[in-house]
Amino acid sequence: ASYHLALLGHQVTVVEAGPMAGGMMRFGIPAYRLPRDILDAEVQRVLDLGVELRLDTPVTDLDATIRDGGYDATFLAVGAQLGKRAFLPAGSAAHVIDAVTLLHGVAEGERPLLGRRVAVYGGGNTALDAARTLKRLGADEAVVVYRRTRDQMPAHDSEVLEAEDEGVLFRWLTTITQADEGALTVERMELDADGFPQPTGELEELAADALVLALGHETDLRFLAAMDDVEVRDGVVVVDAQLMTGRPGLFAGGDMVPAVRSVTVGVGHGRQVAHSIDDWLAGLAPAPAP
Repeated sequence: ASYHLALLGHQVTVVEAGPMAGGMMRFGIPAYRLPRDILDAEVQRVLDLGVELRLDTPVTDLDATIRDGGYDATFLAVGAQLGKRAFLPAGSAAHVIDAVTLLHGVAEGERPLLGRRVAVYGGGNTALDAARTLKRLGADEAVVVYRRTRDQMPAHDSEVLEAEDEGVLFRWLTTITQADEGALTVERMELDADGFPQPTGELEELAADALVLALGHETDLRFLAAMDDVEVRDGVVVVDAQLMTGRPGLFAGGDMVPAVRSVTVGVGHGRQVAHSIDDWLAGLAPAPAP
């Protein structure tokens, strides 16, 4: 949004809570998929337009930030930076970590000690990112455990093929019921008449030194708690066709609104919101939805 708003002639300030520009693209997408020199060049292209970037500036009181900054319009794009946690019985010695934390740490240069055999629980692109990253970190065995079939996997088919080429293993129709030191208890699933996985009661042990949970993302929306005119429903912010919230002049997009969670969609929202903000500041009626 900052790029398009700057092109439209607005003075733009980007506030980033972290110490580096790029947000979830930098810390949520592995470097093998998004080379950092390309990301840095894209960020610099935006800054060269005259956009102001404020790093290490977390927002805890949005009302105060808007008031003190004198902003005429605001776009929220905080992403889904929290990994979902599932209730999974685990022994005290079990090594369990969520995929978001894993990928964030690796992006900052950490090399987590997860052992030679690591299981990844989930079926989305983040699960594959985690498994392929583990292989690059030297894991002998990275196994993706998914409770449905490959055809039902939400991850892109190209990502699955590339993961297979890199030696990532898959356990389809399998769920994890217990995590212990050095092993997981897994249960075989089967599809019912409607295609939903159902437990079979057939248990077995899967050797694993660590377990990575890749069960989806959530957005930290605590900074909106005091804004009664901004509706949060099912963990996301409700917006209209122009991506404006219930408060005039406050827009939101990307992972924090009801939409497909991907960089492509987020970038598209940025372009759409820039034009919505431009129209709103000019007092123009919003363009009809396509």
